[in-house]
Amino acid sequence: MVQTQPSQTNYQVIDIDPHFNRVVRYFRPSDYAVWAGVTATGPAFMLMMGKKINSGPSKGLPLALKISTVLSLSAGFLLAYQRSSLRFWGWTENSKEVQKDKEELAKLFEKGEPLYGPTHMSEFNQKASSWFSKYSALKFSAIPWFNFANHRSHGVDPKKYENN
Repeated sequence: MVQTQPSQTNYQVIDIDPHFNRVVRYFRPSDYAVWAGVTATGPAFMLMMGKKINSGPSKGLPLALKISTVLSLSAGFLLAYQRSSLRFWGWTENSKEVQKDKEELAKLFEKGEPLYGPTHMSEFNQKASSWFSKYSALKFSAIPWFNFANHRSHGVDPKKYENN
């Protein structure tokens, strides 16, 4: 299968279209901290604004708190996911992820299993799936789109896992 060439980066490219589960598994503690921080800002802002606007209790505040919590939880997750994706693409420092990837995929290579999971899709469907999800974390402002499909187009040469 023809591989899409990754962009020129300062760090090693791990995968230009990582599966959703891999991106989440590779979250760093700092990603979880960012997620928690963004989640806390929504309700905190609503409470602050509720106190500034109303001097007494408000009937609409509990609903606003719930909505702002859900929205900020979602925004925090998307930001953490994007940070992890940037490391997969080699756009930010990723030495821990490179090591984890080498260990994980070298074991799969030794066993003779597919590196990126088994797939039952046709060649065309695999390509189409990768077309839509490559670098999709950059498009979260328009639509959250994740790679849930196993395909073989990841922008890296799978032979690099042979000698590890």
